[in-house]
Amino acid sequence: MTRFRHFLAVDWSGAAGERHKGIALAIAEARGGPPVLLPGCPSWSRTDVLAASLDLPEDTLVGVDLGISLPFADCGAFFPGLPESPPDARSLWALVDRVCAQDDHLAASAFVDDPRFAPYFRRHGGREGERFRCDDAAHGRGRFRVTEARQAELGCKPYSNFNLVGAAQVGKSSLTGMRVLHRLGDRVPVWPVDPLPDSGSLIVEIYTALAALEAGRSASRSKMRSYEEVNGALATLGSPTLAQTGPIDDHSADALLTAAWLRKVAGEPARWNPAGLTPEIARTEGWTFGVA
Repeated sequence: MTRFRHFLAVDWSGAAGERHKGIALAIAEARGGPPVLLPGCPSWSRTDVLAASLDLPEDTLVGVDLGISLPFADCGAFFPGLPESPPDARSLWALVDRVCAQDDHLAASAFVDDPRFAPYFRRHGGREGERFRCDDAAHGRGRFRVTEARQAELGCKPYSNFNLVGAAQVGKSSLTGMRVLHRLGDRVPVWPVDPLPDSGSLIVEIYTALAALEAGRSASRSKMRSYEEVNGALATLGSPTLAQTGPIDDHSADALLTAAWLRKVAGEPARWNPAGLTPEIARTEGWTFGVA
């Protein structure tokens, strides 16, 4: 998979509103050089990212920092006990976008407030739905996909995509991202939900903490807030470093480092053939690229 010529990392946000400081995009070129931040106007919106995804440079590997699906394998369904529970990831994306059709800015509030789906989420105000947990998992962080269980084994600390509470909540990010993926349709394939194409651009799920771990950062120090820290991590990956010095927001830092990391590891066959990724897992839960 060394055919890619561009490596775009998207640090995502599911927050309310139109434009978000939490969204950052950075690109690294296969021919070399340091990664480069792409400026928003003045900051990125989710619809901006959708538009950019429809106008990618040729042969771009796009990493999006969000969960592309919900847990399925643990309970045999996304929403066990619900007759309209979708059978696969693409059907889930379509459902989320349809339920949230009236939510502005590709938000997903309508989905988590819908009485059919709310029992599966942990929401603010101590509202933990009775279906938030499928088993007796001791960690209390809710249901995990298979890939998230593998992330934990690597030293990361994943949280359930059904969790909507606290700084570690990832549910809104994932659901809003699913709306974008649905609207892309088949114009950009999404691995491993879609087969790996021989040419063209491709979207994968990323976890920026994994890139930080592989760049020599510990789990507790995965967030970087200075160019000096970013440059140290880039150097560990063998990437050219940045000329800037001083403070940087952690979203931009994550995007810069992860773009360089994608460039470094995209040619490793094991990243595309992880143990545990069965055809059933691929079409329902998807996978986090790099979790081998």
